[in-house]
Amino acid sequence: MNIRRRHLLAAAPALCLPRLAGAQDGFPSRTVTIVVPFPPGGGTDVLARVIGMQLTEAWSEQVVIDNRPGASGNIGAEIVARANPDGYTLLMINSSFAMNAGLYPKLPFDTAKDFTAVTTILWQPYWLSVHPSLPVASVKELIDMARAKPAGAIEYSSGGSGNATHIAAERFASMAGIKLTHVPYRGVGPAIVALLGGEVKLMFASSVAVQPHLKTGKIKVLAVTGKKRVAAMPDVPTVDEAGVRGFEEGNWQMVLVPSGTPAKIVSRLNAEIVRILHTPEMVRQIELTGSDVIANTPAQSNALVQADLKKYGKLIKALGIRLD
Repeated sequence: MNIRRRHLLAAAPALCLPRLAGAQDGFPSRTVTIVVPFPPGGGTDVLARVIGMQLTEAWSEQVVIDNRPGASGNIGAEIVARANPDGYTLLMINSSFAMNAGLYPKLPFDTAKDFTAVTTILWQPYWLSVHPSLPVASVKELIDMARAKPAGAIEYSSGGSGNATHIAAERFASMAGIKLTHVPYRGVGPAIVALLGGEVKLMFASSVAVQPHLKTGKIKVLAVTGKKRVAAMPDVPTVDEAGVRGFEEGNWQMVLVPSGTPAKIVSRLNAEIVRILHTPEMVRQIELTGSDVIANTPAQSNALVQADLKKYGKLIKALGIRLD
């Protein structure tokens, strides 16, 4: 069981909320489904399960998790896009949702129009991580080495072509003026294993994937990709601080519903989920993973999706990133 799963599931009993009169206006009056378009056990799945438990407690109505993995989240997203817009089918998704629109030439739904946001759960930076056999102790030393070696001599792993970790690494290389060689794997888990084994020397990975290996010295972290340092590692600079000015990458988690869901229901969902996210224990457990609780409004989340659709559409094209 990974760190995020242990932290968040351990927190769940302490997050029980008073039961609310949720059915007084007719919603919810039956089972609510949260579709997770990824396999069980990952960060998105764990968040959905913790939030689902608390919604069940608050509403006295069952909230179930429906894992529908495949196509980088597109299979589950299509299910929700085609669901009745009544608030009973939710989508828990990460920032790959916005990236996929620039990666897939044709999707079975309109990313910009077929969904409306409920709230953004959290935002998490990546950790620029290297194998200890790579003789660098800073981002500057990494860049200097990449420039001194033949172009592409340093290999990095990702969770697959077009994966967010792939895009983060390519953007870093572009902004740093260096060339790295991409080695895609079938998921973030195998990509981390490759880094641990020294098959590759570098990866942009989440704190959840990296933290278990820091104390053992199997991975070194050179920088984090957010606007600020991570409280758990205050001595580790941001990539921006380390010299690649303006660099920022990370992953958000968000709850969406089908477009056309009544505003009153979207507001109720937002209020309940934000309530859960603002409990001190939930904030503490999320921050332990190096993430920031967002818990914003539907309008703010919709604006984030629209901004990232434009951002990643341009970025993916500029970097020449394609699916295998």
